[in-house]
Amino acid sequence: MKLVFASNNKNKIAEIQQQVGSQFEIVSLEEIGCFVDIPETAETIEGNAILKANFVSENFSLSCFADDTGLEIEALNNEPGVYSARYAGDQKNAEDNMDLVLQKLATETNRKAQFKTSIALNINNQQHIFEGVVKGEITLEKIGNQGFGYDPIFQPEGFSTTFAEMNIEQKSIISHRGIAVQKLLHFLKNK
Repeated sequence: MKLVFASNNKNKIAEIQQQVGSQFEIVSLEEIGCFVDIPETAETIEGNAILKANFVSENFSLSCFADDTGLEIEALNNEPGVYSARYAGDQKNAEDNMDLVLQKLATETNRKAQFKTSIALNINNQQHIFEGVVKGEITLEKIGNQGFGYDPIFQPEGFSTTFAEMNIEQKSIISHRGIAVQKLLHFLKNK
């Protein structure tokens, strides 16, 4: 079964395809001919996922799912949150984003943080929301070269390594996106 994922982020697509295996073929926006940068103007992570899923359903009449993810840092009043991708500016540069977080936390002892992913699934004229959260902390420096986004500065609870030190299989099992995708798959298998 083909399932449209409202994204062109090759890292996210690979991560999700790895999780779903051969049960579903994940199809990107590019593959359905959507080259629009869908606006993410909602005030919440869930709201942005809904905006993206609705855009595809309304403009392409296809069942699809979309996700949005945010890093919430306790000492920064849950920033960057919904602005995670463009925290250091509209250029959406992961290095700049991580540098800004590390700079803001330079003298902070509370480094508690969590990653949150919301997935909006539009199927059979209905919408379903799935959420995944993983708690952890922000490291003092960037460590590791796997993954993407804030992975080199996020160490999940119960682990001595960052997401960027884990391979895609390890990360998928425990990550925020991995948890949300498992809920999505459970729903699709049992509907």
